[in-house]
Amino acid sequence: MMLPILFIAPSEKGGRGVFTSEPIAVNTVLEISPVIVFSSKDRVAIETTKFHDYIFEWGKTRKMGALALGYVSMYNHDYAANCEYEMDFESAMMTIRTVKPIGKGEELCINYNADPDDKTLVWFHKNEKSRK
Repeated sequence: MMLPILFIAPSEKGGRGVFTSEPIAVNTVLEISPVIVFSSKDRVAIETTKFHDYIFEWGKTRKMGALALGYVSMYNHDYAANCEYEMDFESAMMTIRTVKPIGKGEELCINYNADPDDKTLVWFHKNEKSRK
């Protein structure tokens, strides 16, 4: 399930991102998508490829990996995200939900730390002195 008002476009955050063509209220489910789950061994191999930037840590120990289908793997990171994600390990599904009101044309972002307001540096900012 994905809202039909979502679309992919170039992002100022880099590359492409997920945007909305209409305003969206807080606590709206944007997308529920299946994931392809990888063993911890396969995750190590996948992390040497371009897919590294698109997979999520998966499972209770976070040692496995998952590639989300739909737009889930296209949401950019923001330390003050306007969306959050929920992982359902049993059903191998991910849900994206808004945590703030979203304006028409706004980019939808998640915090890669899993908490919309977690300021812990994510892997691609670890060597930077400031958060973007």
